[in-house]
Amino acid sequence: MPITTCIFDAYGTLFDVSAAARLAAEEPGRDNLAACWQKLASDWRLKQLQYTWLRAVTGDHADFWDVTQNGLDWAMEANGLDDPELRERLLALYWELRAYKEVPFMLAHLKAAGLNTAILSNGSPDMLDGAVSSAGIAENLDDVLSVQSVGVFKPHASVYDLVGKRFGCAKDEVLFVSSNGWDAACATGYGFTTAWVNRAGEPLDRLPWQPAHILSDLTPIPELAASL
Repeated sequence: MPITTCIFDAYGTLFDVSAAARLAAEEPGRDNLAACWQKLASDWRLKQLQYTWLRAVTGDHADFWDVTQNGLDWAMEANGLDDPELRERLLALYWELRAYKEVPFMLAHLKAAGLNTAILSNGSPDMLDGAVSSAGIAENLDDVLSVQSVGVFKPHASVYDLVGKRFGCAKDEVLFVSSNGWDAACATGYGFTTAWVNRAGEPLDRLPWQPAHILSDLTPIPELAASL
C-alpha cells in the first residue's frame, strides 16, 4: 500500500540534541565546558538512551525528563564538571532544542502532499510540547505521541502500536523515520517501512533487522514517501 503516514522520532531526528551543550559552551565564562562540550553531549545522549533501555527491560518506567537529568548527571561527572548552575542551564536549553534546518520545509511538504505526520517519542508530553513550540513546527504535525501513554520506552512494540491506534493505518502505510539506527531497525521488525537518518555516518547496528532506507538528513523524506 502507498505511504499515508510519516512518523518521526524526536530527539536527534527532528531536534538537535547536541545543541544544548554547544550553545552553553558558546556563552561567556564557560571555559570549562568549551573544551569538552562535544564529549559531554555524546555521553549525555548515550546514557539517556541506555537508561531507557534498562528501564524498559526491568519494567521500572520513569518520566523521560528524569532519565534525561540522570544522563546529564553521569555525563557531567564523567567530564569533571561540578557546576550546579551549568547543569540548570543545560537542562533549560534542552527544553527548547532547535530543529534541524531542513525540518520545517520537509514537514510542510509532507502536509501539502496530504500525508499524516506525527512525532513518536520517548519524550514526555511537556518536553515534546516545549521542543515543538520552540521549533515552530506544530502546524505541520497532526499529533505528538509519547511513550508516557503506555509506560514503556522504545523499542517496545506497544510504543509502535500507538501509530495504528491514532491514525487507523496499516503498518505498511507508515514511513517511520529515526536518527537512531536501533530504533529504525526495530521498527522494521515491527512492520513499518523505515528510514534511518544517519547524520554521523555510523555503521549499521548488528540486529536481526535493518532500516529499509539510509539517509544523511531529512531532505529526501517527501520524495521517498511519494515513491513508496
